[in-house]
Amino acid sequence: MVVGHQARPAPGAGPQPALFTSAAASMNAARLRPEIESEPMPAPQRIAPYATALSADVVVDDEDLGTGRLILLHDPDGNQAWGGEFRFVAYARAEIDPALVVDPLLGEVGWSWLTDALSAHGAAYTAASGTVTRVAVENFGAMADEERSAQLEVRASWTPEVPDSGDVRAHVEAWGELLCTSVGLEPVPDGVTSMSSRRPGGSAS
Repeated sequence: MVVGHQARPAPGAGPQPALFTSAAASMNAARLRPEIESEPMPAPQRIAPYATALSADVVVDDEDLGTGRLILLHDPDGNQAWGGEFRFVAYARAEIDPALVVDPLLGEVGWSWLTDALSAHGAAYTAASGTVTRVAVENFGAMADEERSAQLEVRASWTPEVPDSGDVRAHVEAWGELLCTSVGLEPVPDGVTSMSSRRPGGSAS
């Protein structure tokens, strides 16, 4: 997979700045757990002059347990609302035990999955914001025999501290950890290296 092929300038924007090109390439170099199948996706073109994006599914035993998106925005002139030139926008959704929906701490815990992952991967950031949403589904009538279900959604954004090298792999890997934690996967043991995971048919570089 070559993420740079999905790094698109907004209409009227000039050539991609070198720092953004490096950041987009480093997203492709992030090492994610094998349960995560990721691929580039079209990035929004009106939020910022430059953007690139990934989508991912968490798949265990051929069952999709969760899904997510990660977008990197860049404005070389800086953005006052971001407090910087870059901004990550992340989304994660996972199936959860319906009994957890009523847990008053679920939102706080879901948000901590993201902040803890960013800290664990050494992904320095500022100005984080977001929401945690819980959704319970009950079935009636002809669908009454179907089991109850529930989902947890985390939507977040933060301003990464991007080094001169443009390396933002730590932020991508933290997002991957959020996806895995939200579906209940156990942490990777110390000493075990996660492998880059891409959808079948994708190419790596």
